Amino acid sequence: MSGISASPAEERPTGPAPRKGPWSERRFARRLKRDKWLYLLLLPGLLYFLVFKYVPMWGVALAFKDYQPFTGFWHSEWVGFEHFKNFFQNPDFFRILRNTLLLSLYNLVFFFPAPIILALLLNEVRIAIYKKTLQTLIYVPHFISMVIVASITYVMLTTEGGIINELIFQFTGEKINFLSNPEWFRALIIIQTIWKESGFGTIIFLAALAGVDVEQYEAAYVDGANRWRQLWHITLPSIRSTIVILLILRMGDVLENGFEHIYLMTNALNRDVADVFDTYVYMVGITQGAFSYSTAVGLFKSIVGVILVFGSNYLAKKFGENGIY
Repeated sequence: MSGISASPAEERPTGPAPRKGPWSERRFARRLKRDKWLYLLLLPGLLYFLVFKYVPMWGVALAFKDYQPFTGFWHSEWVGFEHFKNFFQNPDFFRILRNTLLLSLYNLVFFFPAPIILALLLNEVRIAIYKKTLQTLIYVPHFISMVIVASITYVMLTTEGGIINELIFQFTGEKINFLSNPEWFRALIIIQTIWKESGFGTIIFLAALAGVDVEQYEAAYVDGANRWRQLWHITLPSIRSTIVILLILRMGDVLENGFEHIYLMTNALNRDVADVFDTYVYMVGITQGAFSYSTAVGLFKSIVGVILVFGSNYLAKKFGENGIY
């Protein structure tokens, strides 16, 4: 019949519907053309992660091969989990695991809270010039090489003229062999770590503290809250999410104690408590040429770190925190 308009179904255009998502090809091309210099600045970072982080992942296959330099990477015999079995059955495994976990536990108990406490103390300093001076002084140790830190430790603690031992000798008539006594090894490592890294670690927490609303402190002061009450009920809850995120990331490094630091402080007399996974990988992989075996040890460390990160993130969300993802 004439005069009757077509139904909506008859007016509907044919063919595929145009893509309207934010990442359609035409829209992406426009953004790429508009922000080409920003993407060009991003390119070096992408190349860095591609070349130095993702491409070397192929080397993980060494953990499942009996790598021989003369036969090459691709032609070495595939042995599966043989290196992992040898590692777990090695008498040194539990000793190295114990040493690594103890150092990580001491780091979590003593070192992890140190930047938080230091940041809270700096946050209470109201005179700007004093605060900036203190920040500069506590940042400096981070930029000192660990070789220099170990050398300073040796000069101060050696029994042959070390200033600390000379002072102890003046009061007690005896000297303490800090550097060779296994009982002092872990304490020295933690003290060095706290001195070197605590100041630099305050940067993140000071940034989090800068975002706390000042009006909350003013309202708490009007209500009669003293500085400790304000710290407990305002400051700490405000940076709690930052603390949880850093703790989760820290859990991924439970089996990482730092090769250079441990290696420089290790000697023949304290090796029983000083050997950790990092130094063990070096000794077995580099000095003994067991490349596949050391790769298996490194892969074991990485897998444990990933499991701990995911597990701690899961627990953090269970307790109402945001987590890292």
